[in-house]
Amino acid sequence: MKKFGILIAICLFTLSLNAQEESVTVSVTIENVLNDNGTVLASLHNNETFMKSAGLIDLQEAAQKGSITFTFKDVAPGTYAIMVLHDENDNKRMDFESNGMPKENYGMSGNEMPMGPPSFADAKFEVTDTDKELIIRF
Repeated sequence: MKKFGILIAICLFTLSLNAQEESVTVSVTIENVLNDNGTVLASLHNNETFMKSAGLIDLQEAAQKGSITFTFKDVAPGTYAIMVLHDENDNKRMDFESNGMPKENYGMSGNEMPMGPPSFADAKFEVTDTDKELIIRF
């Protein structure tokens, strides 16, 4: 009987740990997609990956003129930023003019478009215990 009680206690402890690790869904609608060419790429980043590496979650969809929605599932609570790119020529990277200006449309959470490279501080948002919806405009 004592072993049964210990087993029940372990099960309840495991269930409580799983309940604390709940994740949410972050839905992002990209507005002002100018044409159907190529692919729209979207990446969920934290401070360590922002502008440095692939995202924690990377998604892509065929471009659709107008708007497109991405759904990032199983996102743990924390601080994140989302970067999006309309990769019109499907080369999986941002293309630049000779003067360094981007050739393709892009955007990020926060919708701040500063002169120069974007910063995590401008793009960050908080994920808590409820689903989140964002709008990013190209």
